[in-house]
Amino acid sequence: MTTKLLIFGITGDLSRRKLIPALERIAETGEYDDLEIIGVSRREVDASMLIRDPRLAARTQIVTMDLADATAYEHLRRTINLGEDDQLLIYLSVPPTASGQIVQLLGRAGINDTHVKLMLEKPFGTDLESARHMAEQIEEFYDDAQVYRIDHYLAKEMVQNIVAFRGHNALFAHVWDNSAIEKIEVNAFEQLDIEGRAQFYEQTGALRDLVQGHLMQLLSLVIMDIPGDMPWSQVSQHRLDALGQLRPARIEDAVRAQYEGYREEVGNARSNVETFVSVQLESRADKWQDVPLVLTTGKALDQKRTEIKVHFKKFHAAQTNCLVFRIHPEEGIEIALNTLKPDYEYEYEETRLSFAYPADVVLPDAYEQVIVDAIRGHKHIFTSNAEVIRSWEVLQPLVEFWQSHALDVNYQKGATVEQVLERAKGQ
Repeated sequence: MTTKLLIFGITGDLSRRKLIPALERIAETGEYDDLEIIGVSRREVDASMLIRDPRLAARTQIVTMDLADATAYEHLRRTINLGEDDQLLIYLSVPPTASGQIVQLLGRAGINDTHVKLMLEKPFGTDLESARHMAEQIEEFYDDAQVYRIDHYLAKEMVQNIVAFRGHNALFAHVWDNSAIEKIEVNAFEQLDIEGRAQFYEQTGALRDLVQGHLMQLLSLVIMDIPGDMPWSQVSQHRLDALGQLRPARIEDAVRAQYEGYREEVGNARSNVETFVSVQLESRADKWQDVPLVLTTGKALDQKRTEIKVHFKKFHAAQTNCLVFRIHPEEGIEIALNTLKPDYEYEYEETRLSFAYPADVVLPDAYEQVIVDAIRGHKHIFTSNAEVIRSWEVLQPLVEFWQSHALDVNYQKGATVEQVLERAKGQ
């Protein structure tokens, strides 16, 4: 079976930085020599100018077309020339505002039969209403089984290992509920600011950029049920079940802030867009009653780190109680332990028991995994429409309240999370 990968926006930033390098690494394995690439661009470009691997460049053709011209999609369908035993992956590496029209025109041109898979980049809407509208546009021509919504965090090796760690280690499976766990934190801290992406960030902000997608998905992996030796094909449904148990976010349990100088960077003296969010959620599930679920993200902070912290209940103050899933920059799992110091004094010291991948192990890039799993039809690292809608339902109270209320918490670049939260308390 030949796989044809149709990339809209092949000359764009995401394609150059992520997709093409991932495709080149996939080509190097020699396992996908039947992969053909069709790039769609508004301007003429030579494939060899985009793709360094000559073998992959030879299997790539570029189609120049006006993305708003319905007749151009008829020509595109003939160019694709999909055979009975072929499959077509359509990757929309375009701004979300352009995705809806492209999907509609593809469908009307008949590029939507059962051999076609549609790959979409986040964000999936900007609020609950727009997410539902986007879903309706897609469902007019594509079944949800054909749609692969990409959250590249879910494709990271360590993220997938959360399921393996929880489900295949009896020690932790027995204590994974509110009888032993006190609090769960999901953090994504960045040192960089918006890096000149003013237009993008003014349309999104931290809540839409990271909380609604990445952090909610990571949380669902931590609190979802893992029944027995669960097959990977069931992961998405169990993530959805976990999201379905979350109560809507409460305004009083959320903090938003903006780093000083942001408004000058975006040229909007009244910008209300948050660059920092921390929200505490609660689950209705019996096993997670009274366990705070805290999601925090921010730009221009003192460190770059993505992690999940699971805090276990202490029986006395001197105990350690923290398990950490390190997702970035160094993927691994770490447990804090108290041990006796190697001396005569019978004093304790905190040490770390950790798992990390060996230095000589090269982990697949998240975008490699995304493409390979889409080719193979593995959907567990992709987000379903129901998961997207449910995430927005949980966060919609914040979206609505923040739209009509001024942002009044600022923080200096390089601040710690604790400093931002402390500043918010003082407002």
